[in-house]
Amino acid sequence: MSSMIVPVIDVQNDNFKELWPALVLAIKTSSFIALDTELSGLGSRKDLLAQCIEERYKAICSAARTRSILSLGIACFKKLPDKAPHTYLVQVYNLTLLCMQEYVIEPQSVQFLVQHGFDFNKQYAQGIPYHKGNDKGGDLQSQSMRALFLEVIQARKPLVLHNGLIDLVFLYQCFYAWLPDRLGTFTADLSEIFPAGIFDTKHAAEFEVRFMASYLEYAYKKCKRENFKSVEAGGPGPHLSLEFCNYAERLCTYIDFRQCTEGGGERETGEEGPPAICMRFSAYGWCPNGSQCTLSHNTDLIIEQDEQSKDHKRRRKNKRKFKAAQEESRAPNEPDRVEHESSPPNKHLCVEDDKMQKDRGSVKETASADVVDSMKDALLAEEVERKDMSDEQVVEEAQGSNGTENKCEPQVILGNGTGDQNDVAIPQGEKEGSKGKEKQKMAEGGTHRAGFDAFMTGYIFAYVTTLKAGAETDPSSGACLPDCLNKVYLSGKSVPLQIVKSSFSKSSKAHTLKMESVWGKI
Repeated sequence: MSSMIVPVIDVQNDNFKELWPALVLAIKTSSFIALDTELSGLGSRKDLLAQCIEERYKAICSAARTRSILSLGIACFKKLPDKAPHTYLVQVYNLTLLCMQEYVIEPQSVQFLVQHGFDFNKQYAQGIPYHKGNDKGGDLQSQSMRALFLEVIQARKPLVLHNGLIDLVFLYQCFYAWLPDRLGTFTADLSEIFPAGIFDTKHAAEFEVRFMASYLEYAYKKCKRENFKSVEAGGPGPHLSLEFCNYAERLCTYIDFRQCTEGGGERETGEEGPPAICMRFSAYGWCPNGSQCTLSHNTDLIIEQDEQSKDHKRRRKNKRKFKAAQEESRAPNEPDRVEHESSPPNKHLCVEDDKMQKDRGSVKETASADVVDSMKDALLAEEVERKDMSDEQVVEEAQGSNGTENKCEPQVILGNGTGDQNDVAIPQGEKEGSKGKEKQKMAEGGTHRAGFDAFMTGYIFAYVTTLKAGAETDPSSGACLPDCLNKVYLSGKSVPLQIVKSSFSKSSKAHTLKMESVWGKI
């Protein structure tokens, strides 16, 4: 089975200045930038799904003012014009951060983070320091997180997120300015901060390509799977190709190499065949039982069963049409006698009762009444659980090396988005390590690092633009997915949040002052 290796560069306080030139260059030369955050908590979960969007915004603001960003993932995708269409050079960074002000970290978040290998000792010892709110003297003149976020803004590239409202609020509060009190003011500011547009891949997964589920891991693996099939078929249709840098060996001590299989991952099998799927995890990417659940959380298996179910429904639909045509040709004046056939026994695409219509197009319902009753809790979990998930055990602290040179010789990933593992400059120590440690370190699923989550987000966007846009369309123009431009997904709502400046809203004072003092220097 083919695979690709995704190098994720770990950035900490001890190597931040060394990696700064390469990081800024990747941002400035990118076609679009994908971001992801891991947080110390979110406060009241109930308020985050308030029916009133203004109240929902206030709840997220309250969390952003009292909690902090623990790590930030940045994935820079640069379209290569001299290569085959839809070929990108990808650079991925995982930044470990430390807020220098008092902040809340919730016990359930601590427990979850520790279970997934997050090293709090390392964060407090080596986290890149930052402060929240408005600028302070010298913030933008030094190599700081606030200055780095300003580089992202000044690059004027499309910003890509997944289920991104929470990310946007936290990014604004932590690295830009004090949050405005009103949602309309916030969206007005964002429309000016990111003039090239904001894209939400959860919205794209639901409304542009209409996947049966839209949580991050599902959408990413589904895109990878479809891209692999396109290449294997050998047709003239568009497909996505990726390249990665071959970094100098001394920089490889900072890199976590993530192995990604193509065409499906490991299969779970038993004496009685594939295991039963956990329908809650299948629908939302979340299960209250976590690792203790006795049912399968294998995303590849979930996607396979969804595809089989879809094919089965298509065949039955064609059969009904054929039968109806026969009936009509025999007795055109008789009423249609074709009986309605029920959906597959486990789940169907859209839930049509009043309670479920709030999340149409993404919810996969089970026949079990307890799952139906807990749908709202699952919606909330999908909204916030990804934000409680954080880094797996990061690589050991980098040793020595003081230069800043970053040799960007591309690691070529073939047209199907795959490459041989030997194409990557993996340090000898990585190759000769124990198999168990290597498997844990290079596992694709099961843990959520901000850097790799940002890569998955960018991959989804690149794949969807490959399907929908022409070969000559440049994602940096912001016109590659016009139906998704400046639309942020809202859980439990049938319409997205529009990132626009309304005639009834003004920009915030803090944003206006920053525009005058910083943007005027561009």
